Formats: sequence, structure tokens, C-alpha cells
Amino acid sequence: MKLKDFSLLLFTFLLASNLHSQYVLEGTVVDELNRQPVENAEVYNTTLGKMVATDELGKFSFKDLARGEYELVVFTYEAEMTESKVAVNGNTNIELVLSPLAESLSEVVINQRKERIFALRKLKKVEGTAIYAGKKNEVVVMDKLTANLATNNARQIYSQVVGLNIYDNGDAGLQLNIGGRGLDPNRTQNFNTRQNGYDISADVLGYPESYYTPPPEALEEVQIIRGAASLQYGTQFGGLINFKLKKPNKYKKIELVSRQSLGSYNLFTSFNSVSGTLGKFSYYTYFHYKTGEGFRPNSGYDSYNAFGHINYQFSEQTSLALEYTFLDYLAQQPGGLTDSQFYKNPDYSNRSRNWFKVNWNLFALKFKHQFSKRTDFSLNLFGLDASRKALGFRENRVSLVDDPSEPRELLIDNFKNWGAEARVLTRYDLKNSEQVLLLGAKYYQTDNSQRQGPGTAASNADFSFDDTNFPNYRRQTNFDFPNKNIAFFGENIFNITNKLSVTPGFRLEYINTEANGIYKQVYVDLNDDAYASETFEENKQYERNFLLLGVGTSYQARKGLELYANFSQNYRSVTFSDIRVVNPVFQIDPNITDEEGFTADIGLRGKVKQLLNYDINVFGLRYNKRIGEVLKEETRVNEQGEKESTGRIVRFKGNIGDAFIYGVESFAELNLIEAFNAKNKNWKVSIFSNLSYTQSEYTSSQENNVEGNEVEFIPHINLKTGIGFGYKNLLGSLQYTYLSKQYTDATNSPQDKKDNQSGIRGAIPSYGILDLSLSYRYKRFTLESGINNLLDNSYFTRRATGYPGPGIIPAQPITWYTTLQVKI
Repeated sequence: MKLKDFSLLLFTFLLASNLHSQYVLEGTVVDELNRQPVENAEVYNTTLGKMVATDELGKFSFKDLARGEYELVVFTYEAEMTESKVAVNGNTNIELVLSPLAESLSEVVINQRKERIFALRKLKKVEGTAIYAGKKNEVVVMDKLTANLATNNARQIYSQVVGLNIYDNGDAGLQLNIGGRGLDPNRTQNFNTRQNGYDISADVLGYPESYYTPPPEALEEVQIIRGAASLQYGTQFGGLINFKLKKPNKYKKIELVSRQSLGSYNLFTSFNSVSGTLGKFSYYTYFHYKTGEGFRPNSGYDSYNAFGHINYQFSEQTSLALEYTFLDYLAQQPGGLTDSQFYKNPDYSNRSRNWFKVNWNLFALKFKHQFSKRTDFSLNLFGLDASRKALGFRENRVSLVDDPSEPRELLIDNFKNWGAEARVLTRYDLKNSEQVLLLGAKYYQTDNSQRQGPGTAASNADFSFDDTNFPNYRRQTNFDFPNKNIAFFGENIFNITNKLSVTPGFRLEYINTEANGIYKQVYVDLNDDAYASETFEENKQYERNFLLLGVGTSYQARKGLELYANFSQNYRSVTFSDIRVVNPVFQIDPNITDEEGFTADIGLRGKVKQLLNYDINVFGLRYNKRIGEVLKEETRVNEQGEKESTGRIVRFKGNIGDAFIYGVESFAELNLIEAFNAKNKNWKVSIFSNLSYTQSEYTSSQENNVEGNEVEFIPHINLKTGIGFGYKNLLGSLQYTYLSKQYTDATNSPQDKKDNQSGIRGAIPSYGILDLSLSYRYKRFTLESGINNLLDNSYFTRRATGYPGPGIIPAQPITWYTTLQVKI
């Protein structure tokens, strides 16, 4: 069946869906003392996960409701929080009464109120034009955190997301590097990364690395959906990470938030946002500046980030929003270390000429329309105009001193892409039960380019090629990478009973990947001196169609207890850096191809009153034709066109083999105040445990010494645990993080602490870190402070094979930060 015919069939079915009227729950919020209406009170329907605000007459409404019982929570800062249960058997009108506060709210009380609504927040079965029923998902609610936001400290911010493996680059959080379940954390490349629902990575299929990450101060929440997200959001094994930015203030024409931070190694950050609502217009904008020197020599950075959002609400059913994101940063990179160098002095750097620069421009136009009470439509148009420039001396002998007379290697990537994604979600009745159907389509087109060659022999951040002085530089390429992607996807929630639902889905994908350009072959003698060169033209095209299937189930055993399970096929395209970039540290198999497999989860999650929140699951991940690295002898082509060994050992990158990864992931948070039945509202004490145990094995491989080995980037034990505490306006958190040993290549090469050459070979030893954060609020002011790596442990989380290495990238020693916030 052709894609066009398939699309027409799907949307014809959509328009033919049976639409029936639903019920309305409306009401009025009044003050207990004078019975006057309360304006701008937030009314949360916790059953649906929806919130509305009361108008000037204190009125609110929830439309399109099915029969059943709904829980409502009314929240304002001027009154006690009210909770009510309402039975809806038809159109229903109620009155909710707010009692005045006996005293002003402390930060602890406000925090506890938020937790009553957001504790262990999970995505609802349906939110907007997306379906999450039966999927393993986690939501980081930023207002609940007491953490180091100034440096985007990922191990604190994502402390309640199970199983994440996090790289610590010591760059004050300029980039987010997270993976999990055996997926490479480098620049979060195995997740589909989005901001407010649209793509933000360099190239979703050809180069899915995220050089831009929004500052945590600007975020409302981070939504993480595991591998089952491949049906709605793309094909990646990791799933989806969606950064949801803060919304405009509904109740003010202008609201200003300013945060100024200082920290170790001359860290300074300034975050300033303005938002508000003027009639049908609403807006949110921020500017974020970050600078510092880093804890190692040659590691300074400057970052400028701005964002603007304007929304026009044509009617209750229709809105149009325009968003623009700008990022520009320059960072000096101190390079990697050998094991011997690291254990002798982790602060050491022998690279003073390495630089990295990113310029990012994101555009998005978002249209939402409600065709009827039961049918919603959304359309996202988005585009990227960006560049990434990497410059430096990066020979595979990390211990080799940088010769200032030699050229630096320069890679310049330009990313120009745009896309459109349309979604229609409708509710229809089948056998007296409401079902939900989602259909969508995505078009994505890129015109990316990459050039690799000799930079200048200078030491500054001069990102210009110097072909004149270095015509025989050994690594020279110039390629265009046009990609095209068309996808159709759909899911349907079949509510078998009022407790059991089954959600099958599909994704039909068309991908056309091209690589067109030239590369230069330089011939060298045994002394590595060039004696001849030849330029080759290369044109590759890789066109494929495939279908991904999946199914999820959810069983609501009782209120606060859900059993879920899902299975979804996954697929990951080779990137254009796999196709052509020449790296002195590893060689790439010219026959490298796409990866495929599946992800499965089964779990139990819920909440016991205000006492306990929990989520425990087991998972399995099948990874066929996994791209990985093994240690092999380096080869080169001589003048006769024959391969010969250079005698050096390098990493060889290709489809190493098939692997299976499985494990148990668990999270639990216990409210000790509730546990001991304490009545003092001024205190808050809770403990949490985030623990995953993972096993893995290469089940087959054509490479030597791989079959039966463990998969790289997987610590057996991944633990984050801690305590959150507070008294009145003081909040705090103490967190301990532990990861056991993990391998960095498929041959499971052990660590050699005496290695004084490469730094790219060997395991990453286990490590543990302790972090402390505090926050105190006084009226409009909030003071935050903390210490990261409180025990000053020396450790590392990655062995880089490219930038910012090669070699071991040491993690930060003990550091401090302090932030002053004012909100007007």
C-alpha cells in the first residue's frame, strides 16, 4: 500500500469516528468569610491531570468528561488548599469554598502542597494530542527540586529518574550527556530530544546529538518516556526527552524573575525572565548568560542563551504560538588524560589550543485547534539553522605534547533542517466505552554539511582552514549530507474495562540518507612523512522503508496502584559521522549499517496516601547489529591500494554484534513526617532510593573476543539515594550517587592505571559522590547554595574518543555555588 493511500485511509477513518456529547463539570470557587468569588484560583482535576483557573466571577469548568468520580484540588497562596471528590453522572455544577490562611505560607508548606499534586508525577494516559497509556515514563517537576540549577547538575536534577548513566564533563552543564540501559550518554544522542514538543538536536536521524540544552531555571518539567516512545516520536532505542518550558504568567501583565549565581572557579551565571498575559496575547522570554574558568587549565567558557515565546488565543478552541531559541557558546577544552596522568594529577592539561564553538537558532510555529469537544488537532512547524566547530590537537597518543608549529584539526558542521508534525486525537465510543485514537504524520528534511581538515597552527579560537600551509594534512573530507524522512504513526487506547486498557500502535517510516563529497587520501612512509596524496569522490545513498509495531497495557488495580507493560520495536540509523568522519583514535567499518531491536517493560507504580510513592519495573532490550567499538590493529591504504598494518592499536567501530540487556529499575520515596504521624506542618523530611541493577551480554559477534562479553556503558549497580528536609522557609537535600564499574568497549578491556599513552582503553572504575543543596526564601527573595562532590572524590565518568578528548575526562572535584533570586 502506498504511503499516500495509507494516509488517506487513516484520516478517513478518523473523520468517520462516532462523536457523542460528553458531560461538563463546572463550578464556582468562593471565599468562606464573605462568600465572594475567588479569581485566579487554580483548580486541578488530578484524575485527568488537567488544571484550569477561575475567572473574575470565580467560575471554572471541565468539559468533555465521561461518567465517573473526579478528584479536584483548589490551590491559591492566600487560602487553605481544598480537596473534593465529585461524582459526574451528567452535567454537574458545584461550589467549592476556600478557608482563609491562619498564617502566611512557609516554603515547606508550599512544597508539601505541590507534592500533593505532583508527587511522582506520571504522564496521564492522554495529554494534549499524545498518548502515554501503558508506557514507562517519568516526569521531573522542577519546582520540587532543591538542586544546583546554576551548573545544570544532571545527577541532582535527574536523581529520581531510574537507570540514567550521566557523563560529567566539568563544563558547568553546557551540554547534557545522559544515557541508560547500555546507550551511549554522549550528548544524549540515543534519545529523541525535544523542546515543547519539537525536535532540537542537530539532525534527528543523521546526527542526533544535542548541543543545546535549555537552562533548568527556564523549565517547568522534563518528560522522559522510554523505548516505547519510538512509535510516536521517532525510532531511537532510548525514547523521548521533552523539555517543557515555563508558561506565561496567566495572572499578571508582567512578571520578572532574576537569578544571579556565583561558584567555584569564577563561575557566574545570570538568568532573567519576563512573562505575562495581555488579553488574548501571552508571552514568556528569558536571557541566560554563563561564564567560568573550569577546574582545569585551558577550560574557560562563555555562553549566551535567549528564548522568546508569544501566543495568541483566537478562541477557547484555537491558539497559535511562535517560539525562537538562540544559543552561542565558546569553550576551551583541556583535552583528555592517560590513566597515569589522571592518577598523578587529575587537574593536569597538556592541550592549550583546543576550542569548541556552537551557534544554535531554533524556530517553531505551533498551532492548536479543537474541532469538537472530542477531537483535538496540533501542528508543529520547526526549523534549525546551526553550526558546530571543533578545533584542536587530538592525536591518539594522548600523552604526546602539543607541538605549536603543527596544524590543529578543524571540523565544521553546518545544520539546516526543517520539519512539520501533525497530530489528530479523537475520542469515540465502542460498546458503551470511550476509546482514544491518535493519528499523526511527520515530514523532516535536512541539508547538512561537514568539512574536516587542517586548521591554523595558532593557539587562539581561529576557526579557519589553512590548506595553503598544510596541503598534505592526513585527515581531509568535505561532504554534504541531505536526508529526508517521512513517517506516519498511530496508536489507539482500547478501554476493555474501566480498569484495563490495551494500546496497540504503529510507525511507518521512510528514510533516505545521502553522503556526497570528497575525501583526500594521503600516503605516508614508515616515519609518517607524506610523500603523495590523491583525492576521491564519494556518493552514497541509503533508502529504506520499514514498519515498527508495539503495544502497551495498563491495569488500574485500585486507586493509586497501576500495573503496566509495553513492547515496542526500535531502530537507529547510522549517523553521518559514522559514514565519513576520519578520527585518529578509531577506524570505522565501511560496511557499517543501521541498528534494530526492541524494548519491553513490565512494572508496578503507585502512591500510598501522602506516605509513599513508588515505581518498580523489569525491562529487556534486544539490540541487533549494535554499533560498538573493539580494539584492533590500525590499517591504512598504501600507494598500491592495498591495506597494511601500522602496528598501532586503535578502536574499530562497526556493527559489533547482537546484544541483550535486561534489569530491574526501582524508585521509592517515603514521607517520614507522615510515617510518624507528625502534625507539625513546618517540618518536611523524606527519603528516596533510586536503584537499578542491569545485566548484559553480546549474544553473537563476528569479531574476536566479543561474544559473551558485557555491553559497554552499563554499570551493574546504579544508585541514587538521599534525604530531602525542610523547616519553615528552609529547604535542603543531601544526595549520594554510586555507579559500579563499567566497560567502554565491546572487548571489555580492563583498566591499566599505568597506561601513559592513550587513555581511551579500559574500564571506568566505580565511583561515589555526595551532594548538598540548601534553599531559603524570604518574601520575594530566595537564596540557594550548596556543595557538589562534598567528599572531594577524584573520579571520571568517560573516556572520550573524540572531542573533548581523546582520553579520560576528569570529573569535577569539590565545588560550591550560591544563587540569589528575586521574583517581582
